[in-house]
Amino acid sequence: MLKILVMGATGNVGREVLRLLLSHNCNVCAAVRNPDTAKDILGSNIECVRFDFTNPDTFANAFVRVNKLFLVRPPALANIRKEIAPALDAAKLAGVKHIVFLSILGAESNPFVPHSQIENYIQKLGIKATFLRCSFFMQNLNTTHREDIKTRGELLLPAGNGKTSFIDIRDIAAVAVRTLIEDRHQGKAYTLTGSEALTYYEVADIFTSVLGKPIRYNPSLLKFIRKMRSSGFAIDFILVMVAIYTTARLGLASKITSDTEQLLDRLPLTIRQYIEDYQQFWLSS
Repeated sequence: MLKILVMGATGNVGREVLRLLLSHNCNVCAAVRNPDTAKDILGSNIECVRFDFTNPDTFANAFVRVNKLFLVRPPALANIRKEIAPALDAAKLAGVKHIVFLSILGAESNPFVPHSQIENYIQKLGIKATFLRCSFFMQNLNTTHREDIKTRGELLLPAGNGKTSFIDIRDIAAVAVRTLIEDRHQGKAYTLTGSEALTYYEVADIFTSVLGKPIRYNPSLLKFIRKMRSSGFAIDFILVMVAIYTTARLGLASKITSDTEQLLDRLPLTIRQYIEDYQQFWLSS
């Protein structure tokens, strides 16, 4: 039976990938740093195996009889040759035949981002791969930006008036599962976006409409940095966030493709649908 190992299993995309894979005829396993605590998050019906990119001793057991791998780069790991490549070497040695990698929009033309380096390394290894180059996750708005929206009615991020082709992680996961189950996607790269590109002013207006309370967009870079620092985020993480939003401010995140629609045989979820489905995150209890 096909065995699929899912990395980033306790994250937003990984959890949804696991949930969807359970309805398919395959052996699904979650690669996690701590199987005991992961069970509390994922539930007892998910098989968990200990895996840590920074601990090569965990590699061999994690890849036993694995045919396909859903690969997610941990945000804290940026030195690809030192921190990611050894695990990919072990995957090839163990006989992994196909990797579906959660990449980012524009990775193919930006050699400086870690995702681009991972794509190149997988290709050098000669493992068949599918690259999912995703636009900005809608779900960042109910995680990273949740408290700003909920407690202050403020969407605080330095994206200027640039448009973003947001994508729902539920659509990403659905595409990931299809590319894992169907062999016809090997050797392909898909640029996954929503079907609309919006400014954050427009997003704030939709929040206001759905939540029934005023949400204001604040594009101040200085206030964003100060707020992130006061919230305890490391400066390196903040600088990455600023770079991402600068991409949006410059209009480089507005690209819309038909890949998501074609792969799912339906239109991608909209930002309004997302806010409606997740509204409990921003409404006071």
